[in-house]
Amino acid sequence: MPLQAHERGYAFEAFLRRCFDMAGLTAREPFRNTGEQIDGSFLLGEETYLLEAKWHSQPTGVADLHVFHGKLDQKAAWARGLFVSYNGFTTEGLAAFGSGKRLICMDGRDIYDALDRQIPLKAVLERKVRRAAETGRPFIPARELFDQHGGSR
Repeated sequence: MPLQAHERGYAFEAFLRRCFDMAGLTAREPFRNTGEQIDGSFLLGEETYLLEAKWHSQPTGVADLHVFHGKLDQKAAWARGLFVSYNGFTTEGLAAFGSGKRLICMDGRDIYDALDRQIPLKAVLERKVRRAAETGRPFIPARELFDQHGGSR
């Protein structure tokens, strides 16, 4: 029996939290602040990342990216974000969102590629962070960051 949308979302958040914990990223449960829900957080190096996780039937567009970025803007200046959209992002949404933001993006294909090719999640995130810093682009597919054997591109 398929899960309802909100149940699927909670299961996706729990799956990601387990992945972060297994990668040694000290994941935290979802939490609420006044008027907002944060899907969790984790540590990557010395940086705290807030998590937004979406499993919608369609790719994520600019509106959801702006909402999450707005949540980041209300936090400490050093807080960063990871937006995970199981079904990816629209090309138009990423273009409209722009560059130079405090968040990186990941999709379901990135997760699949990391698991299938046995690339540690921490390495995928570190590579995404570095490439975002170098290019300003929040989303670069993991398959563009690693060769077939998990080495650098």
